[in-house]
Amino acid sequence: MSEQFATPPVNRQHIRQHFSHAAPSYDDAAILQKTVAERVDERLELTTLSPRLVVDVGAGTGLLTQKVIQRYPQAQHIAIDLSEAMLKQARQRLKAPKFKWLPQNLWSKNGAHLLNADAYALPLADKSVDLLVSNLMLQWCDDLDRVFSEFRRVMRPEGLLMFTTFGPDTLKELKQAWAVADPQGQHVNQFVDMHDIGDALIRNGFGQPVMDVEHFTLTYDKPIGVLKDLKAIGATNSSLNRDKGMMGKGKFQRMLEAYEIFRPADGKVPATYEVVHGHAWAAQEIIKGPNRDRSGLVEISLDEFARQTRAK
Repeated sequence: MSEQFATPPVNRQHIRQHFSHAAPSYDDAAILQKTVAERVDERLELTTLSPRLVVDVGAGTGLLTQKVIQRYPQAQHIAIDLSEAMLKQARQRLKAPKFKWLPQNLWSKNGAHLLNADAYALPLADKSVDLLVSNLMLQWCDDLDRVFSEFRRVMRPEGLLMFTTFGPDTLKELKQAWAVADPQGQHVNQFVDMHDIGDALIRNGFGQPVMDVEHFTLTYDKPIGVLKDLKAIGATNSSLNRDKGMMGKGKFQRMLEAYEIFRPADGKVPATYEVVHGHAWAAQEIIKGPNRDRSGLVEISLDEFARQTRAK
């Protein structure tokens, strides 16, 4: 893991199991994921890209993959996910003509090829991808340098990376409620600040990284509804440092009671999500080392983003 910043180590097998278990219920509960996929597609509308190969990493059930297929029908598309069960759901959405697990003979005339693989080890050739998208997947990676290095390896020079992930304010109400009920416990995933994400991009050969943040609030009749939705989409605590023993009913009930302080008068309880949007271009030359610092990280408007991408 990079020494630039540290997040708790993540259990990849735990992530795979929970998302696989959640695959049948995912689409019904993934309201936020659908909305953010639409936001990514709206940003792609601002570009004049004509990619030959588009890859969706962490494709899940294909929410974003479906949109980029519609936007770039002339391109070849690959959807990659850690969970085989998620890809089986994606196959139904995308009507993929083939279901491939190996990098040989990938291409088809319609839909997308589905690859069961880890973002840390993409089964793709060097410098082969023109557009790499990823929607709310990076928060499950505890080593951004490793995953961005792999993204850069497979991308063509001047290829576009566009992604979303969760920022530190995500589930702040749940974090505070657990802090009251169990101050020593670790019950909610930790999320990386957008500036640290930008640093990791620059260190790993991406130029002109642009970051911005959007906040969403989902509301529920009861706090337990927040946890049910998280379970339905497989978004459980994946940290290797999480408490592994049985949790007493007393702590859980205290957490639910503590969550009630966030309920407004005559209202529903909120669950806040901080969504980090980012995009960057694969630099012509990969330069790593201490000279790659935050000075390359900028924040610009969507109008400026459109101007930049149309100039590419």
